[in-house]
Amino acid sequence: MNKALLVDDEKRMLDLLALYLKPHHYTCRKAQGANEALGYVENEIFDIVLLDIMMPDMDGWELCREIRKISDVPIIMVTARDQKDDVVRGLKLGADDYITKPFNEDELLARIEALLRRQKPVNHIKINGLLWDGERYELFFQKRPIKLTPKEFMILGHLMKHPNQVFTREQLIELIWGFDSDTEGRTVDSHVRNMREKIKQIGFPIDEYFKTVWGVGYKWGNESQFDRQ
Repeated sequence: MNKALLVDDEKRMLDLLALYLKPHHYTCRKAQGANEALGYVENEIFDIVLLDIMMPDMDGWELCREIRKISDVPIIMVTARDQKDDVVRGLKLGADDYITKPFNEDELLARIEALLRRQKPVNHIKINGLLWDGERYELFFQKRPIKLTPKEFMILGHLMKHPNQVFTREQLIELIWGFDSDTEGRTVDSHVRNMREKIKQIGFPIDEYFKTVWGVGYKWGNESQFDRQ
């Protein structure tokens, strides 16, 4: 499931975009303004950003520039402005694509999917004999399989893909279980505890890498030792 950030000062447009995307397996975070959107980008991981241009306080061009300072997430500008100079300006500031209102739902989805296809996924991560295989949903240590539940596997993979970045329990719930989940923080703790024990039993020193940040959440350390494919 892909995670989209929708940015527009009109609630009606945010609701419309979410209505289009949710049936196609997107979870949507809505930001009714640039400052709110920046806060989300600073604290969460998104697969795509749909960004309006004409907003008060900070317009979409400036927001695009600010996002590019901290993230390389794909950005599509969704706006009523269709002048060629506006398109060029947006692309020069770091946007990946541009679609004008009113837009065709199928065209918007096609543009999003085309951008996501260009993002090369991290499918294999290896460290000290531990192999996380995202294509086959398998985990191995020194070629011996470790049986994890799907949620345990996804938590481990997400942290390994973002080494040294701390994720709160709330962020992991949204990323792994989804925005609408009733899952609580102690459920995350339970999955982490079980996953750690399974990996420890097979001989990998998981506690040297999978760190608890007390009062905050979890992270994966030792970034320099990764082999990503």
